[in-house]
Amino acid sequence: MLNAFWNGFVIVLTLASVFGCWWLLQWTKGISNRDGGVGTTGHKWDEDLEELNNPLPRWWLYLFHLTIVFTLVYFVLYPALGNFGGVLGWSQESQYEQQAATASESQQEVYARFEDLSPSELAANEEAMGVGRRLFANHCAMCHGSDGRGGAGFPNLADDNWEYGGDFETIKTTIAQGRTAMMPALGAALGETGVQEVIAYLQSLSGTPDQPGMVEAGQQKFMTFCVACHGPDAHGNPALGAPNLSDDTWLYGSSVETLTETLNQGRNGQMPAHADKLEDEQISVLAAYVQSLSKD
Repeated sequence: MLNAFWNGFVIVLTLASVFGCWWLLQWTKGISNRDGGVGTTGHKWDEDLEELNNPLPRWWLYLFHLTIVFTLVYFVLYPALGNFGGVLGWSQESQYEQQAATASESQQEVYARFEDLSPSELAANEEAMGVGRRLFANHCAMCHGSDGRGGAGFPNLADDNWEYGGDFETIKTTIAQGRTAMMPALGAALGETGVQEVIAYLQSLSGTPDQPGMVEAGQQKFMTFCVACHGPDAHGNPALGAPNLSDDTWLYGSSVETLTETLNQGRNGQMPAHADKLEDEQISVLAAYVQSLSKD
């Protein structure tokens, strides 16, 4: 009932505005005397100073009326009055779907040439890599950068460090289904001293100078709180997306401040799924391009 009221309100207000414009034209178009002279508004000052009411040029007046007629015809043909869809049945959604279908059909011929190529053949195909580069720019560059080198919180795709694995099928799965990573907050469990001890241990693994007396204690706490995901050697677990902590590659940074924030507050990473945005052939070409970034 409420929707019907607002629908009627929009229709009445819209039509009233159009007919209000027509009435305003009639009221302000000006008048002429019977003898062809210009009429007046009836206002007079200083006995002989009159305000004339010059009529609008006919061509101009007709043009204004034509715009009103055009508006009414538009209201009939297209959705402009509440939830009335127009006799043509046009909508921006249907137009988008039609254009997307046309574009997809035109692309099929291109992707058909890559359908039977292996990942290595795709990577060696200049045309396929050109298509992959454009797909990457449209769907991936906003997070990973135009060169794929990422940034804080966004993985570098141009090296050989992969959170979930860098083989072709795994990359395809990552693109199609997305990834959700979660590092729990451990600050409350570790305590302030424990956090610093774990940081000392982690930095020692990546070649940062040790902090005497803290590394051993940090290792013990690591084996209690972190080993389940990152493994006893801190090499990570691709099945979980747990990163390797024993190298010098850090997704969020390796400073004491950043690591303290990571341990205290945890981290949440989200790689969106693209299966609803890309066709299977496009995902394959894009996966081959992403894989090639780490081999350049």
